[in-house]
Amino acid sequence: MSSLKERLIEVLVSNRLLTPEQLEDALRIQQRQGGSLQKILIDHRFVDEQHLLAAVSQGLGVPPISLGRLKIDPALKTKVPREVAKQHQIVPIACMGNTLTIAMADPLNIFALDTLTTMTGLTINPLLASAQDIQETIDLYYGTGIEETLQEIAKGSGGAVEVLRAEAPQEETDVNRLMQLTQEAPVVRMTDALLAKSVSLHASDLLIEPMERAVRIRYRVDGVLQEGEAPPRQMQQAVVSRIKIMAELNIAEHRLPQDGHFAFRAEGRMIDVRVSVLPTNFGEKIVLRVLDKGQIHLNIDDLGFSPEDLKTIKRCAERPHGMILSTGPTGSGKTTTMYALLKAIDSPEKNIVTVEDPVEFQLEGINQVNARAEIGLTFAKALRAILRQDPDVIMVGEIRDAETADMAVKSALTGHLVLSTLHTNSAAGSIVRLVNMGIEPFLLNSCLMAAIGQRLVRKICPQCKETYRPPKGLAQKAGLLGPDGQSPSLARGTGCSSCLQSGYRGRDVIAEVIALTPDIRSLILRRAQEREVEEAARKAGMRTLREHGLLKATAHVTTLDEVFRTTIGEVVEG
Repeated sequence: MSSLKERLIEVLVSNRLLTPEQLEDALRIQQRQGGSLQKILIDHRFVDEQHLLAAVSQGLGVPPISLGRLKIDPALKTKVPREVAKQHQIVPIACMGNTLTIAMADPLNIFALDTLTTMTGLTINPLLASAQDIQETIDLYYGTGIEETLQEIAKGSGGAVEVLRAEAPQEETDVNRLMQLTQEAPVVRMTDALLAKSVSLHASDLLIEPMERAVRIRYRVDGVLQEGEAPPRQMQQAVVSRIKIMAELNIAEHRLPQDGHFAFRAEGRMIDVRVSVLPTNFGEKIVLRVLDKGQIHLNIDDLGFSPEDLKTIKRCAERPHGMILSTGPTGSGKTTTMYALLKAIDSPEKNIVTVEDPVEFQLEGINQVNARAEIGLTFAKALRAILRQDPDVIMVGEIRDAETADMAVKSALTGHLVLSTLHTNSAAGSIVRLVNMGIEPFLLNSCLMAAIGQRLVRKICPQCKETYRPPKGLAQKAGLLGPDGQSPSLARGTGCSSCLQSGYRGRDVIAEVIALTPDIRSLILRRAQEREVEEAARKAGMRTLREHGLLKATAHVTTLDEVFRTTIGEVVEG
């Protein structure tokens, strides 16, 4: 063991990757805390992980391997159980004859090698991989452990959990029994496992849907739903009741929709959850919106807007009064854009107030009001109260009706900067929608500065990205054929452990931004249709959603499939 460590140290120092002082500090930390020398060097940023891997490979003669695109035989899991792989940070790669080839993050771990030799009776051939590669491959290859928990609970539940009717309990004893079930270990573990998996997948939503003979579990990851391991049908009502209790909802009410929220801790951080309960034919469907503050980015420069659009948005946001609208369907990132704008313009000199339903994220230094229609606190009523609070900037979570639209426009006309969202399919559609809501065109012309139409597209996973040239027919359909008739270079993900074989990781904004010009204002005054407004905006330099998406596809940020999926129905000219 000591000779291996000495060889590693010799390589690091001789290649000037580590100074003698840093080495002394690292050895002192290892003596005091124990653990792997490599981990200490990386954790304390003495050495970059890639440089360390190269040094270890050179000094110890252990070949490196990249696990991203490797296909592993599932039969190898019987030779190296998940617990052993996770404990020693190893992944079995192949088994030929009496030799088991493994990838490991720490080839100095002689104990791990001895354990494997004793357990398998095979000769161990170690290869070197980064700790991150190892962990991601273990999660993909063996699962995160959550699936095993769900399967174990499902198998063990048998008939132990009482089947409850979807109708409301008629007797007090039924409610008491339901309360008792929600405290039982299988129900608690099942609920915790579902929430934990939502966080591990970076899912924005968790759907628990009762079917006639089963329960369907789905997670929305990067905007796309994917199915997951489900609890047995007889546990469905108990899990729903458990979530209701966490959200402080009425567990005896099964006939009416209910909304609530709760928070829980996962992976060392607090996760906020919004709960929506909807009665269906086969029981109550629950949708949980998982709001992970650790995953949201509120820097307007990093959301994905083009430099030209970003300049327009920032210029409008710096004005003392007027209105900026962000439009798009549910889940298109409108609220995140508004939050990022608020953070960009926030300062001690400004009194910023928001009214939302509900408040999704707490923003430090900003006053946020939660609209509650059930007690009469509507958007319009909250806006009237806010205007008496001398605000400089107001964010209206969503313009849903004519009264709210009227109050928002009047606020923008009386010296306030108003930010809001609207559910329309395009930026031009938001202008027409407000006029149809009863806003007089001359008032809209006086207050509206910019309308943003946006969507979210999935980004190509950087770990498994590959370039290719699409068929000419597809390139022609997208308007991407070059002057020489050649298809452009595009990119796609092949699927790896980092992206859970999807080929995508994370999302980016594509947008169209209309800044009001004299021509557009004259169209508004004569109540022009959406198509006319859009054509005038394009003549003024607006780039459509489809065009912005195609630019991101040719820049290898996203794929053509994503652009077509999110901008369906648009016609690309030229």
